Amino acid sequence: MIVHTTKPRVLLRGCRFVVTMDDGRILEKVDILLEDGIIKEIAERIDEKDDVVVNCSDYVVMPGLVNCHTHAAMVLLRGYYDDAELHVWLNKMWEVESRLTPDIVYLASKLAILEMISTGTTAFVDMYFFPQATAKAAMEMGIRAYLGPPFIDIILDRKEVMKELESFIKQYEKHELIRPIVNVHSIYTCDEETLLAAGELSNRYDLLYHIHISETRKEVFECKKKHGVFPVEYLDRLGVLSERTLLVHLGWVTSWEIELIRERKAKVVHCPTSNMKLATAGFFPLKEMLAQGVAVGLGTDGPASNNSLDMFREMKTCVLLQRNNYWRTDVGAYDALLMATAEASKILGIRTGMIRRGHLADLVLLNSKSLRMMPLRKDNLVSNMVYSATGGNVVMTIVNGRIVYDRSRHEELLEEAIRISERLNNFIAKGH
Repeated sequence: MIVHTTKPRVLLRGCRFVVTMDDGRILEKVDILLEDGIIKEIAERIDEKDDVVVNCSDYVVMPGLVNCHTHAAMVLLRGYYDDAELHVWLNKMWEVESRLTPDIVYLASKLAILEMISTGTTAFVDMYFFPQATAKAAMEMGIRAYLGPPFIDIILDRKEVMKELESFIKQYEKHELIRPIVNVHSIYTCDEETLLAAGELSNRYDLLYHIHISETRKEVFECKKKHGVFPVEYLDRLGVLSERTLLVHLGWVTSWEIELIRERKAKVVHCPTSNMKLATAGFFPLKEMLAQGVAVGLGTDGPASNNSLDMFREMKTCVLLQRNNYWRTDVGAYDALLMATAEASKILGIRTGMIRRGHLADLVLLNSKSLRMMPLRKDNLVSNMVYSATGGNVVMTIVNGRIVYDRSRHEELLEEAIRISERLNNFIAKGH
């Protein structure tokens, strides 16, 4: 799979629909000019120059999807020890992960990114070992990635992780695609000193503090027993709950913790499919979060616990789960699409998520003539995108003004995926 490394002028000609995510506006039959990695112009007709011209008369153009939480290289373990509860499952994962090498993480990350770009994801937030390997894969494929070595006291030395993170920050702090973050696995795998040390690095370098929290009943019970407070309260007591904090899962969160999250302007990620699959989900109070004005993004979690990286599936699951739990329709298709685009971009602090002049050119083109999208009109477009479409509707993905996926070259992508899969299967086989 070869990605364009330059930023040519790209002209999206005659777009059937443009879902801007800008105050709900949907445009029809317009041209979009991409230049120097940004959206340069949107108009009824734009003159061609030395452009790459894409005929979009049959396409829906939308902002790129942002996967706010995953473990990309865990595609290696897709289908491995499924149907287990989280803590049992984690122990099985760590047995294999103890044998990981940078080369295996690079290959697995590349396979995951192939899936992401082919299903419309243009940026992802990742927590995994050997982030340099994932960064290499992301740069080669042209996708945005938020990365950093994970703090996990039970298997990694805190001081070594701190050194690795500072080195990673120096290398990538000005990179246009790779953004360093502080990855903290959880409060049950990291002690107080580690949580504080990670917080100090987050403050010093103004980086996201990315952590799994309130994911299981066991975690909440143990936290209350040991510290006398609930998990989010514990983070706040330590001083690491702030506008930089990215809280993942929150299936067992209290109403007063939601108020704390709002007060501290922390951000939240909902991973509905993974939480249900691992049978530890509790209940993610999305309606209450949104009512409090909390910024909420969507994540697939890892491809070993989901087992897909398709954000279209995640959007639909998000809405259906809320309706099943509430017996209400307060959360709708547009809310889910907003969480996966504009809200996610705000969480990450990047000018994407909307189709507007001056914003970064991270876009996805969907086939409007797919059977699963018909009949298609302006009034049912967003509903069909969220409830009917899948990543299979994606015909082109553009990141930073570069075409990183073109369905006309899908066979080339598949051939590379097959080659990588064979090497990953060999690695798994050696452990048996």
